[in-house]
Amino acid sequence: MPATQTATPSFESVWALFQEVGEKQKETARQLEETKLILKENALDFNNRIGALTNLFGEVAEYMVAPKLREKFSEFGLDFPKANPNASVNDKVNNIFLEIDVMLENGDKAMLIEVKTKLTTERINKHIERLEKMRKYANIHGDKRTFLGAVAGVVVTDEVKKCALEQGFYLIEPSGDNFKITPPNGKPKEW
Repeated sequence: MPATQTATPSFESVWALFQEVGEKQKETARQLEETKLILKENALDFNNRIGALTNLFGEVAEYMVAPKLREKFSEFGLDFPKANPNASVNDKVNNIFLEIDVMLENGDKAMLIEVKTKLTTERINKHIERLEKMRKYANIHGDKRTFLGAVAGVVVTDEVKKCALEQGFYLIEPSGDNFKITPPNGKPKEW
């Protein structure tokens, strides 16, 4: 055979090559699936960690804000001698359950405050539902106090500020080393 000619591969050698390529493709596909699974698990872990961090920021905000709230609300003529972080109602008989980040109280009024790192219109609407549940619970138990609402947020867009104030809520936001309270548009809503 002259040096410039090459031998034609046999069917068996071509078939063996195809089988080897097929096995490598299966191995690559298996490795790709493992990688996808690892990425999915890492993404879930990342989301859980971010959620825990966000909750931690919310808890820190509650404890930093709660002690000064009574003093700040007195500037609006609202005297609350009692401040309760993390108050809750768990009335199984009447199926009324709610959690309150901070509740300020006196004999005539109570202020339910929702504290969030990022305040949204959805959270404002949930707070309205919370106040309605509180009013229902109070009525069942003969509590004649007036309930007021406030929302606090570290991140609050102009749209969300407008929504909160139009809903009759006091708005609590950071201001330098402290925080400021903006009263609602018109009279505060009472529940």
